[in-house]
Amino acid sequence: MAPPVSCVRSDRLIASSWAGAGLKVSEICMGTMTFGSQADEEAAHAILDRALDAGVNFIDTADVYPVPPTVETAGRTEEIVGRWLRGKRSRVVVAKKCRGRVGPGPNDEGLSRAHILDAVEASLRRLQTDYIDLYQVHWPDADTLLEETLQVLDDLVRWGKVRYLGCSNFEAWRLYKSLWVSDRLHLTRFDCVQPRYNLLHREIERDLLPVCAEEGIGVIAYNPLAGGFLAGKYRRDEPPPEGTRFALAGGSGSLYRDRYWHDKLFDAVDRVKEVAEGCAATPAQVSVAWLLQQPTVTSAIVGATRREQVEETLKGTELTLDDAAMEALSAIAPPGVFGE
Repeated sequence: MAPPVSCVRSDRLIASSWAGAGLKVSEICMGTMTFGSQADEEAAHAILDRALDAGVNFIDTADVYPVPPTVETAGRTEEIVGRWLRGKRSRVVVAKKCRGRVGPGPNDEGLSRAHILDAVEASLRRLQTDYIDLYQVHWPDADTLLEETLQVLDDLVRWGKVRYLGCSNFEAWRLYKSLWVSDRLHLTRFDCVQPRYNLLHREIERDLLPVCAEEGIGVIAYNPLAGGFLAGKYRRDEPPPEGTRFALAGGSGSLYRDRYWHDKLFDAVDRVKEVAEGCAATPAQVSVAWLLQQPTVTSAIVGATRREQVEETLKGTELTLDDAAMEALSAIAPPGVFGE
């Protein structure tokens, strides 16, 4: 039996030196959206323990987790992570996101000054810490001026509650606009962006990734395995098994099925399996390796519901794909062909 993975490199900067962000993070970031739903607290802590033992120093969470998100369960994942962090805080880079609805009131969502100030204090309590390493806006808020959002985020950095800033699900033009506003008002700027990016969804290669390369913005890719679809565990002629991402209630499962449950994408996964076989690896491992070999990618957020899944995914960090394998994988779903 092959020995367990014992190390994940932790030498990637969250942004280039041009941007001035010298925070070093592991190339794998442990996602936590399943903690409190698909994974109970015991399983979640086992997953985090294994990841930390392997050298993963980077954890991503959000105040709306677990998924599927509801007002009743919002914050449960942060509480689970907070209890795990006891005695480990200095060893872990904690990234969190805010934007979504966490309560019934009109100001219990969004990117207004009012909501962000309430949200950061609530997250600090749940995470049992006095600072957040990376604070990210989860997605844009059309009801709030960008200047208001960036000003309160700058305040949080100056007050020491937050150390670095990032954004998630921002288009290239919106990222550029945020950088311009920060420069114009002399505010702390976004050091990284968190987009959906995997072998089957490569839209960001057209515009967002060039912006990040030009401006020295780190890229923390989420959904690198397409919710497990790229692991090859689903069959087109069978419904998704209960308990999997594609079978979740509350609209989350249907979102994933709308994204990926198509014949042409099952065909694409079959081709990923062929490349993986030639590399003596699994489809999940070559998918992670392909992503980490993209020059603009800082880190890939991977999720798990069991400790065993962490073992397999981390082995993708030990895999270096040669040019032929990279070209074969990149040819499976070129940018724009498989986008929604």
